[in-house]
Amino acid sequence: MAEPEVWMRGPVADIPPLLQPVAHSLLQCREEARALLPTLTLEQLWTRPGGAGSVGFHARHAMGALDRLFTYARGEQLSDTQRAALQAESHMEEQPADAIVAAFDAGVERALAQLRATPESTLLEPREVGRMRYPSNVLGLLFHAAEHTQRHAGQMASVGKVLHGGGRGDVVAK
Repeated sequence: MAEPEVWMRGPVADIPPLLQPVAHSLLQCREEARALLPTLTLEQLWTRPGGAGSVGFHARHAMGALDRLFTYARGEQLSDTQRAALQAESHMEEQPADAIVAAFDAGVERALAQLRATPESTLLEPREVGRMRYPSNVLGLLFHAAEHTQRHAGQMASVGKVLHGGGRGDVVAK
């Protein structure tokens, strides 16, 4: 019998109650990345079937966006390093699955550490996003970070299914 999804396993230690859904979501995404990425060859990781983003791109982008959104949630703006990484995200060197899994793990661990350090009393504090300083708040940013990560984990799963022959049509070379 397969283990239930993370949200059905109970609270994550030391995460404030109102932030449990964010932690559950990120942990679920990490489990799915750990299960999928090692099953793909280097070529498959970076193949773009039908022009879709590659599994590797979705994994890297998910972790980059998680870092950026959690930066905003802390009340900070992006550093020059983060802006440069964003610009280079779709043109970065192809990495093997183990490196991507390690980066995914590290990104989720950093996010969990931040969630543990986030008092619930700060969740409605205003935050600004990007150079345009769009209005948000701590909770909105943390929630969006979780759902954005899930969106890309879903893309990884869909593209992975195509690459494993479970999708319609032939795999298209990158």
